[in-house]
Amino acid sequence: MKLRSGDSVVVIAGKDKGKNGKILKVFPITGKILIEGVNIVTKHIKKQGTTPGQIIKMEKAIDASNAMLVCPITEKPTRIGYVMVEEKGISKKFRFSKKAVKENKKAAKDCIIK
Repeated sequence: MKLRSGDSVVVIAGKDKGKNGKILKVFPITGKILIEGVNIVTKHIKKQGTTPGQIIKMEKAIDASNAMLVCPITEKPTRIGYVMVEEKGISKKFRFSKKAVKENKKAAKDCIIK
């Protein structure tokens, strides 16, 4: 999965299309992500013993394909690519913004997303 916790994303499909948020949690097995302030649902909880019943608003996970990473360089939704960078004889795999590479006409290693 190309998205990680803490990434800033924009929802591109579904009832919350166009909303921005930060990824709180990633579920790689199911391919879903939990985004702050997106896909809010109401949950009714029955009373249990001395605890009164209540209505809670909470976020539910959405499919990762319905969200797109916001590039920190251009501040626009972007696709993600991978590039291998060699540091001190060790190759490491980094994510880069395809939108930043296209707009700035730079090399992929100059548009790495941390």
